[in-house]
Amino acid sequence: MTMGTGGKIAEHLSVGVLAQIYPWERVSAVLQQTNRASERVRDLPAEVVTYYVMGLGLFMAVSTREVLRVLVEGLQWLGGESSVKVASKAAISQARTRLGVEPLKRLWEQTAQPLLPAGSVGAFFGARRLVALDGTTLDVPDTKANATHFGKPGASRGRPAFPQVRLVGLVETGAHAVLAVAMAPYKTGEHTLAKLVVPALTADMLCLADRLFASFSLWQQASQTGAQLLWRVRANYRLPVETALPDGSYLSTFYASTADQRRRTNGVRVRVVEYTLEDHPKHETYRLMTTLLDHVQAPALELAALYPERWEMEGVFDELKTHLRGGQQVVLRSKTPALVEQEIYGLLLAHRAVRTLMCRAAQGAQLDPDRLSFTHSVRVLRRKLARPPAFPPSAVGALAQ
Repeated sequence: MTMGTGGKIAEHLSVGVLAQIYPWERVSAVLQQTNRASERVRDLPAEVVTYYVMGLGLFMAVSTREVLRVLVEGLQWLGGESSVKVASKAAISQARTRLGVEPLKRLWEQTAQPLLPAGSVGAFFGARRLVALDGTTLDVPDTKANATHFGKPGASRGRPAFPQVRLVGLVETGAHAVLAVAMAPYKTGEHTLAKLVVPALTADMLCLADRLFASFSLWQQASQTGAQLLWRVRANYRLPVETALPDGSYLSTFYASTADQRRRTNGVRVRVVEYTLEDHPKHETYRLMTTLLDHVQAPALELAALYPERWEMEGVFDELKTHLRGGQQVVLRSKTPALVEQEIYGLLLAHRAVRTLMCRAAQGAQLDPDRLSFTHSVRVLRRKLARPPAFPPSAVGALAQ
C-alpha cells in the first residue's frame, strides 16, 4: 500500500508532527546517552531511523519503504536536498538493528508523563489524577526467532497463527496517555508484569484495576507508592463486614493468606463497596476494594460511578491495536524479538504524539479529551502540513552534508 505520489506536503506528518513532540535535539541527546549516535555519515543516520520507527507506528498499514519515502520527502521539503535515500528493505532492517531498542525506550521513558493539568475535566477525582492498570497482547510475525522467544497462545482447534507479546500498562485515563509499560513473552503473567509497572504510581494518583490484579502482594506494593487504589476483587475473597458505614460501604481487613486471616495477622485495612448493575442481563454484582476509607470524602455511589473509567484503558489498547492500523488488526512488522520491542516503543511514542496534540486541542477548546475522536485525529494528523520549525536548520544541514 502507498500513500500517493507527487511529493504532497500533506503526507509529511512523520517529520512535522513527530518532531514537534520529540524535537531533533532531544532525539540526538538520547542517541548520545545510549551510545547510538551515528559515527559517520550514513544513508540512514540514527536520528532519521529513530523518527522512522515512530513513523511505522503512525502508518502501520503502509509498506516499510513507503513510510521511509514519506519521511525522506518531508526532510527534503524542510531543508532542501538531503543525502538521505529511500533504502532497500535489507538496509532499513540493518539500520534498525544498529539503532537497537535502547534509544526508543529511553525516549519513551523520558517523555511518558501525565498530559493533563490539575483540574482538567474528566481526569481527576478530587485532587487525584485517575489512572488505570491493565494488560493486553500483540501479534508478531511468525518467524522462528519470534516463536521461540515470545511463544504462542493455546488453541482449542489447530495451531495459533502468531506468536504474541504480552503488555501491561498504566494509563492516564483522562488523556489516554500511557505512563508506564512492561512487556514480556506471552506466557508471562499480567500480575508479574504489573509489579514492574506500579512503581510509576505517585501519591497524587487514584489507580483503578480489574479483579485479576487484586493480590495482597501487588496491593501492598501499589499502596506503598502513596497512590490511592480502587480495584475490583473476586467474589471468593473473604472480606467480612467489620464496620458498616452510612453510605452502604463497609470497612474490612485484607489478609495475605487464609492462615493470616485466622490468626488476624498481616492484614491491611480496606473499604469495600458492593453494587449490582440492574440493567445488566445477568444483574452482575461488583465488589470494589479501596484505600479511600473516608465515606464522606469518597461516597460509595461516587466510587461506583467512577470505576467504569477503568475501561478507558481498553480504549487505549484499541487505539494501539486497531485505530493506528487504519481500522485493521494487523500483525507487527518486526521479525526478531529485539526489533519487536523497538517497534512497540515506536508505536507507543506515535500514540503519545497523537494524544499530546489531542490534549492540546481539547485544552484550547476547554473540552474533555474524550469528546475528541482518536480515529479522526489520526486521519487529520496524517495529512497535516509539516511545519518548517520542526527541525532546526543545523539538523537539516547536517543531513544534507
